[in-house]
Amino acid sequence: MRINQILKIQLLLTSCLLGGFAQAADIQNGKTLHQAKCYQCHAEKSGLGNGDVIYTRLDRKAKDLAKVKSMVAMCNTELRLDLFPEDEADLVAYINQQFYKYK
Repeated sequence: MRINQILKIQLLLTSCLLGGFAQAADIQNGKTLHQAKCYQCHAEKSGLGNGDVIYTRLDRKAKDLAKVKSMVAMCNTELRLDLFPEDEADLVAYINQQFYKYK
């Protein structure tokens, strides 16, 4: 192969890979997943019957977006929620938009 062909192939592969990461999260899917997989557990854990309180309390654990991502991943693994990576991303986007607004 000539150098130009190799560079074109590398550029194409890089574009495909980055395109997958740059895809916007589906906030509505995140909201649906939150209601189905998170809210009830958080309501019970808060002791107040309100699953949203866990995000707005003063002693919340998620202090930045990276921690929100790690908490969602941890719950997915530990509770066997069977979320795909894109579902985790949607859930993180919803939680961040709804409660935190981290950049």
